[in-house]
Amino acid sequence: MDKLTPNPGWSPRISMPKTPPNPSPSDLAFINRQLRQRLSTLTREASHNEEVLKRFHDRELTLLATESLPQLLSCLADGMKSSFDLPTIQLVLHDPDHELRHLLLHSGIEPDSLSDIRFVDEISSFSPRHARYKAPWLGAYMEQDHAILFPNAATLKSIAILPMIRRSKLVGFIGLGSHDPNRFTRHHASDFLNRLATISAICLENTANREHLVIAGLTDPLTGLHNRRYLERRLEEEVTRALRYRHPLSCLFIDADHFKQINDRHGHGAGDSVLRELALRVRECLRLSDIATRFGGEEFTLLLPQTDATEALNLAERIRHRIQDKPIAIHGGESVAVTVSIGVSALRPDSDSSTQQIGERLLGDADSALYESKESGRNRVQLATTPACQKTTPP
Repeated sequence: MDKLTPNPGWSPRISMPKTPPNPSPSDLAFINRQLRQRLSTLTREASHNEEVLKRFHDRELTLLATESLPQLLSCLADGMKSSFDLPTIQLVLHDPDHELRHLLLHSGIEPDSLSDIRFVDEISSFSPRHARYKAPWLGAYMEQDHAILFPNAATLKSIAILPMIRRSKLVGFIGLGSHDPNRFTRHHASDFLNRLATISAICLENTANREHLVIAGLTDPLTGLHNRRYLERRLEEEVTRALRYRHPLSCLFIDADHFKQINDRHGHGAGDSVLRELALRVRECLRLSDIATRFGGEEFTLLLPQTDATEALNLAERIRHRIQDKPIAIHGGESVAVTVSIGVSALRPDSDSSTQQIGERLLGDADSALYESKESGRNRVQLATTPACQKTTPP
């Protein structure tokens, strides 16, 4: 029996067969057989629908218990696919300001790596026809109409498209696909599916709000960069990933030269303006996967996944020139010339050290290189003087 939709044609009433006047014993026996058959069918359908209701109830409780956006999306995609025994689940989520994508990046997840989930800037432009849906649509899969929601799924036979609506606005679709042509038909009841889509939309909003609160505690309010606490949280994750997949990982320590003089001559308000502009210029040089943090004071730390020492040195030089080439405006129409010193280090795997120790050494190497850069005259990039890094130093 279908594990996802109530049995079509289910009715709680039993239509009684007509009893002829003065029925014979054979007539009564026939009527009794009919009644037993109908009662048996009704019992099976009631049992099936009770099982369907339980599956939906369990899935709803799981959704409501999620505490993070990645966990929710996994529950909506992989969890639902497993729970309802479906070959295909597709999520299309309305993300005009890239809010959801940025939240995922904060959690260290590349949105493009989620194969069953697509984020679209305008859902009405993505699929004008389906954007008009206000209730679940069930029926046969037709490639010319549904391929946009189910890419690379030409073997599907029936589908259900569940609009996720929150506060009268369409926030996405849940697409359910089956190889069984009778799994989803227009004769199936869709009340459970509609409720599931509504709860999914509510959970999406709630988890996004919760993620914002978490990020607020991991973000430097002045520069908008991550704070040191976030760096500590992500460092071990990135080191573990780099070691597991044998990817390079580099680190930059950036420090504003003679920053105390700016505060002393122009005031701390000017110093804050300089720090905000430094953070902006650094960010403009980075990829989405790079992790930029304000380590403290006028010092910034960058973690650069899948970046070796040579690439990190090149990036450091771009940042140095980007900051040096244009003075920074402060209050009263004035501007100040600012330079930075940068220390660069690369991951040094060590079978005798823990992941935490390797990560701490990565930061320590970059910090030592920064100190060398300061001692050597400032406004320069210095690679950490470790054997592993020296091998990749550009000529």
